[in-house]
Amino acid sequence: MLILFLAVSAGMISPSNGSGPPSSSAATWLGSGNGSYVSAFYVLGDSSVDCGDNSLFYPFLHGDLSLHPCSDGSDKTLVPHFLAEKMGIQNTPSFYAQSGSIASLFRGLNFGSAEATILNFGGWKFQSLNQQLRQVLETFQLVQLHLTEESAHEFMDSSIIYLSFGKDDYIEFFLRNSSGITHKFTGQEFARVLVDQMIDAVMSLYNANARKIICTGILPLGCTPRLRWEQVNSTSSGGKCAEEVNELILEYNSMLEGRIFDLKAELPDAKIVFCNMYQGILEVITRPKRHGFDDVETACCGLGQEGMRIGCLSTEMACKAESAHVWWDLYNPTQAINRLLAESAWSGQELRSICRPVDIQELVLNSAPH
Repeated sequence: MLILFLAVSAGMISPSNGSGPPSSSAATWLGSGNGSYVSAFYVLGDSSVDCGDNSLFYPFLHGDLSLHPCSDGSDKTLVPHFLAEKMGIQNTPSFYAQSGSIASLFRGLNFGSAEATILNFGGWKFQSLNQQLRQVLETFQLVQLHLTEESAHEFMDSSIIYLSFGKDDYIEFFLRNSSGITHKFTGQEFARVLVDQMIDAVMSLYNANARKIICTGILPLGCTPRLRWEQVNSTSSGGKCAEEVNELILEYNSMLEGRIFDLKAELPDAKIVFCNMYQGILEVITRPKRHGFDDVETACCGLGQEGMRIGCLSTEMACKAESAHVWWDLYNPTQAINRLLAESAWSGQELRSICRPVDIQELVLNSAPH
């Protein structure tokens, strides 16, 4: 409880003063117009969930020279932003930007941190999976202390947790190698280590009474502008994507989905959804015109050949037709792609069946009281 004690002492979180949610019912109808029923939406992850707001030193210490993983700095740019809107949640504030009241914790928080990794590579700049997990578990403890046992059970059962990690672990594996990680593991071993950590995180969330969890796979990193640039400047054969990179990503995604499937038998009261973002983006890259995109290779905001060398230093560098691009910067999709992924993950439309065994809308509707 150290983080929560410090947060309360520093005024980031105020003790309950009667202004929090009523103890008779922790969950609230959120009026999204689709009958959804969600108490809170808690988000953990990397730049796929965070625009840099949760990384205190990101503007100074970012490793990939891209200040804007979010295309326009708005709060509706990334997949969880759009999903929160679908759930009827207007905003899921970042952990370091919360309002300071217990009541603010009851709608959810975004613990994500740009460039966060599953493994702790010994750095201190960005929040790893375990650091974010510790923050969310302590938040759960604080929330549940302010509820009756029955209300706490109802609250946790109708809350949704979203995890999106792994991209920066593989960037470390393929490019930075600052910790010598490529000399420690084969590709298969590396995937297994990462998946083990993710499953441990899911189990920790379950043991903290979370019952509805969304895990996303890693996007096709081999098709991102920077990895394509590395391929062009290596001895690898040319092509739209670095297939050797994508093969390792596929191995991780397949292993994670399989382990999540196995959890169904072990945790019958849990509803865990795997969303295959790799499948969704690759479908767009393969058939771009069908989905309204023109450019599947170059970065909308970046420097060097096709924006592949240096990330987005200023939004003034950005292309004028962002919505026609798949990639915003070195590794991140555009807002248009994120919206498409969120729409498809929510309802299963357009990019079909990217979330399994159910789409997110069904997961949310299963949160409704009976």
